[in-house]
Amino acid sequence: MSWFVLILSGVLEAVWATALGRAEGFTRVGPIVVFAVALLASMLGLGFAMRDLPVGTAYAVWVGIGAVLTVGYAMATGEEAVSIVRILLVLGVVGCVIGLKLTH
Repeated sequence: MSWFVLILSGVLEAVWATALGRAEGFTRVGPIVVFAVALLASMLGLGFAMRDLPVGTAYAVWVGIGAVLTVGYAMATGEEAVSIVRILLVLGVVGCVIGLKLTH
């Protein structure tokens, strides 16, 4: 259950990071609300997962999932450039997250 919650929390990290970028310096209400709700849920989930998982592993997996999804979404929507090197680097992060799960 902790791994499922951790993964969901990592997804929510990508949601709040994307919403933060769209809040335009906290001037747009919609993205601010999405940011706040997703941030709270993401942190609560991370805290829950850390009851059973080592802090370092949980945090690294949480950040890795959030970073990969945030960059992937930005590349898919054209907000960030897409290149083979960038894709390979993102896949490297995915490999590291999977490695942490497998070695736990």
